[in-house]
Amino acid sequence: MTTPRSSRVTSETPSFYGWRVVAAAFTIAVFGWGIGFYGPPVYLEAVRQTRGWPVALVSGAVTLHFLAGVLVIAKLPALYRRFGLPRVTLAGAILLATGVLGWALAQAPWQLYAATLLTGMGWPALGAAAVNAIIAPWFVRKRPAALSTAYNGASVGGVIFSPLWVALIGWGGFPLAAAVVGLVMTGTVAVLAVGVLARTPENMGQRPDGDAGDDPVTPAVATATPLAAPLNLWRDPAFLTLAAGMALALFAQIGLIAHLVSLLSPALGTQGAGLAAGLSTAAAILGRTLVGWFMPASADRRLMASLSLFVQALGCGMLLLAGGTNVPLLLVGVVLIGLGIGNATSLPPLVAQVEFAKSDVARVVALIVATAQGTYAFAPATFGLLREVAPEAALFVAAALMQLGAVAVYWGGRGLHEARTGPRTGAIDGGRRACLALWLRRYRTRRDLRDLGPYELTDLGLSEEQQSAECAKHFWRS
Repeated sequence: MTTPRSSRVTSETPSFYGWRVVAAAFTIAVFGWGIGFYGPPVYLEAVRQTRGWPVALVSGAVTLHFLAGVLVIAKLPALYRRFGLPRVTLAGAILLATGVLGWALAQAPWQLYAATLLTGMGWPALGAAAVNAIIAPWFVRKRPAALSTAYNGASVGGVIFSPLWVALIGWGGFPLAAAVVGLVMTGTVAVLAVGVLARTPENMGQRPDGDAGDDPVTPAVATATPLAAPLNLWRDPAFLTLAAGMALALFAQIGLIAHLVSLLSPALGTQGAGLAAGLSTAAAILGRTLVGWFMPASADRRLMASLSLFVQALGCGMLLLAGGTNVPLLLVGVVLIGLGIGNATSLPPLVAQVEFAKSDVARVVALIVATAQGTYAFAPATFGLLREVAPEAALFVAAALMQLGAVAVYWGGRGLHEARTGPRTGAIDGGRRACLALWLRRYRTRRDLRDLGPYELTDLGLSEEQQSAECAKHFWRS
């Protein structure tokens, strides 16, 4: 006779909705990165050619695009709480589509910069922090695999949209291309927002990772427990090292990638350099997938992030050794750099999952992404300036030093969260101060009680036995 225990599914049910959510997040990432990240460099050239404006003026719009999103990213958790994730995601798509059309129709620089504000404010709702927010409610143990799969949409967005923008603009002009892509994106995101993102594990009667309803939930990692008072992230060493590591890694990565094709063109030709950039993207998908699906649940995620960055630094070393002429070394360097591209974005949120309480993770992810974006917005210009004043090899040295600096920061932050977690016995917040005050009051009260004589005990209505029993208690006992 089969018992109910043996007949039911105990791990992941075939109808688990979480993987549909991953597919939706993947699609949103394709549009988000394809239009909001890989698009602006193409828009820059289209605007420059059609309007004849100086490169510096249009480049400033690209920088503003990334900076405008910083405040929105930081406020995403609050926006989700107030309006809901589906509405915020759809609103972001509408803003992004409207802004790109504004880029195409701008007749004056102020109109261009106004459009830039719209694209900058819209993209975060389809970016890194948003993808994490979409995935997090559905996955705990399997979050690395789910998140890496969803984030691969970012790389696919680059593969699809970079040539697609060029082809559409060449075919019908920038305004028509912007209108067509914007309508397709908005329609797709609207369908996903209503049909997929509006659902939660709770309203579907499911549990994270697809666990059956009467199975005990086994956490993937020993996540931090909540503090009695809100955590001040800007004074938390674990947060600061995580944010600094991600910012350094992405600054080096974005700065190098922005100039990679032009650096490879002398040896590989323009077409060959473009293919090499595509090879780097393929390596990014491979690297992110391998880490997401095969990283052990108990792995030190800061160590994994450090190893990924070390591989990228080795790639910079290969490019340096190639001297601009050795094609095999150039290709090896491109692949090594590519292997870490995806992990630079997907691993920090996974570190946050294990080092912060569940209630803090969304805020942590939003702030580290905002910090990184506010930093790497200046990376292309900084690396461009470096190319003007130093040999091109200096770019590879600078990128490698930043990547190794990020390794040092990540490595230096290992275990710092244990000072507040808990064990969480580190930073003294309001809750702990109140606890310490209570313990001190008990100690003093029992010390004074011990000194009372028989008449004073009688006045208080206490016996000597009650006095002895109370004074025998340790200060942490009530």
